[in-house]
Amino acid sequence: MENSTSLKPTLLYEQVAHQIAALIQRGTLRSGDRIPSVRQLRSDLGVSMSTVLEAYRLLESEGWVEARPQSGYYVRSTAPILPPEPSISAPAPVVMDVGISTLLLEVLATARRPGVVSLGISETSPALLPTLRLNQFLSKVARHADISTNCYDFPPGNEFLRRRIAKRSLNWGGSLSAEDIVTTWGCMESINLCLRAVAKPGDTIAVESPVSYAFLQSFESLGMKVLEIPTHPRDGISLEALEAAIQTHDIKAVLIIPTFSNPIGSCMPEDNKRQLVEMLTQVQIPLIEDDALGELYFGDHRPKPAKAFDTEGMVMLCSSFSKDLAPGYRVGWTAPGRFRTQVEYMKHLSTIANCTLPQLAVAEFLQSGSYDRHLRRLRKALAIQVQQMFHAIGEFFPEGTKVTRPTGGMILWVELPKTVDALQLYRQAVQHNISIMPGHLFSMTTQYQHCIRINCGYPWSSEIEQALAILGQLAKQQGL
Repeated sequence: MENSTSLKPTLLYEQVAHQIAALIQRGTLRSGDRIPSVRQLRSDLGVSMSTVLEAYRLLESEGWVEARPQSGYYVRSTAPILPPEPSISAPAPVVMDVGISTLLLEVLATARRPGVVSLGISETSPALLPTLRLNQFLSKVARHADISTNCYDFPPGNEFLRRRIAKRSLNWGGSLSAEDIVTTWGCMESINLCLRAVAKPGDTIAVESPVSYAFLQSFESLGMKVLEIPTHPRDGISLEALEAAIQTHDIKAVLIIPTFSNPIGSCMPEDNKRQLVEMLTQVQIPLIEDDALGELYFGDHRPKPAKAFDTEGMVMLCSSFSKDLAPGYRVGWTAPGRFRTQVEYMKHLSTIANCTLPQLAVAEFLQSGSYDRHLRRLRKALAIQVQQMFHAIGEFFPEGTKVTRPTGGMILWVELPKTVDALQLYRQAVQHNISIMPGHLFSMTTQYQHCIRINCGYPWSSEIEQALAILGQLAKQQGL
């Protein structure tokens, strides 16, 4: 909430929090003052009680106020000093070969070592997932399954699940049918299938910058080249820069995460998504859209994917249930538009079929209403955890640190002073049993070597707080 009066909160609870923070900054509400009760503020502003509660939780997580049992919320004695936001990225407009496998394997192996505080891998804590409940559905479908569930589930995949996914498209203004969808082994298989359906080795794919290392892995394995496009930490890929790139390069596809991108957490405004789809449709360039984090929004409404504005089948929507429900089940899907036949063929060539029982269990979970109830709890937890991590970074990290402000998802992009080498910081942190993701993994350029990605998917704990304090101290030492 730093420089509260200059921010432009878009969600209703953010606007309420913005008003209270502004009163604290101006001195209208002072240290130790009791802020209005939930009921009073609800009446004064004409908003719901849940909106006020979310606003107060946000103010508390950012350090503006504190809750006192049986008494209410009070202004904290010291207002927080929070880090500013990074600027739009500026990668060189050069097509590049991809090669990150050696460093990535090292970082991933370190993150999985026993006793390591893993702050790098983008994942949700198992403690926040309804594993036991979902396993009950798996047990139920297994007990009642007939012999057909032990046969190959050839593309396009389980029809019951595809119908459930298609029905959920109504939540974001879509009108998918079961026939539009192909189920896969997680979101990354969807993306790989879509890439192979529209491009070949040596072709150039345009991406956001910084870009998900998983995408770079795919390009490396498929022999494709990458063109990084400037990206804003809030609004996503620059449409002007992308349009210029299309005019000067032979781009075969655009692969981006418009909603809560990885690693910077940006969410493209709906008008930008509409313009993006119209631009690419006009020049007949497919848009491969990763929407795996789309359900993890912190506001009142789910952001529409770019697919919602697709009228000619040029958007290849990819998603999964790995980030918000069941990473171990590996249930993903794609709605590849006019390229569905090619994607189904590529699916045959790669993994032939999917596991039937996990698909059925997820479908039953969706149909029961359990998924939506789980998502409501998960969104609240992640929103609080992101703010707690954001506030701790502002407290512990060196002066000049910049941090993104995502409105969904579970990750923060941290831009450290340029005197800090993120790869050196990673190796120093490992000596303290802490694992992070250095910025070297999110670009084929050198511009993010002072940046790191932090995962906020685990509930706040003294262990995480201590790890962030150590990271901050190590980063400060590099700047001496």
